[in-house]
Amino acid sequence: MVILVDEYDNPLGLMEKIRAHEKGLLHRAFSVFLINDSNQLLIQRRALNKYHSPGLWTNTCCSHPRDRESIMVAANRRLYEEMGIKAKLKPLLSFIYKAKFDNGLTEHEFDHVVFGKFDGEPNINHDEVSDWKWQDIDFLKSDLVNNPINYTAWFKIIFEEFYNKIKNESNS
Repeated sequence: MVILVDEYDNPLGLMEKIRAHEKGLLHRAFSVFLINDSNQLLIQRRALNKYHSPGLWTNTCCSHPRDRESIMVAANRRLYEEMGIKAKLKPLLSFIYKAKFDNGLTEHEFDHVVFGKFDGEPNINHDEVSDWKWQDIDFLKSDLVNNPINYTAWFKIIFEEFYNKIKNESNS
């Protein structure tokens, strides 16, 4: 189940995840971005059995909170379930995006981007993740333009928001 929301992130009700994606309805989500001390982003390759975007590279972790579950609790829970990582996360930004997939599904999400620091190796859940790597942030910025077919639709959108936010903060 996902939490349907309005454009201000006010809850409107619950709906089965696949139905919300079939109808393209706005719902609450989160995206986790973990950076190491070398300013590299931990990215994952989605498992090949995923119902959309299988085998594509994306951010460290993303999902939907459960009913009455806070974003930070959900992000920490899912980060551990998918990547086997416990990290101190903090809210970074939130925004709405919409991405259509070849299979007719649509992600229409009020996305809460959370950020954390981590140095080490994940212990991935192979039902969710097929591979992982640390990738230089500036390399990703150009590779998302030069090789977009390798990445999930939402990562291309969310990474731009993430990149601009961290670059603005580092210039302040």
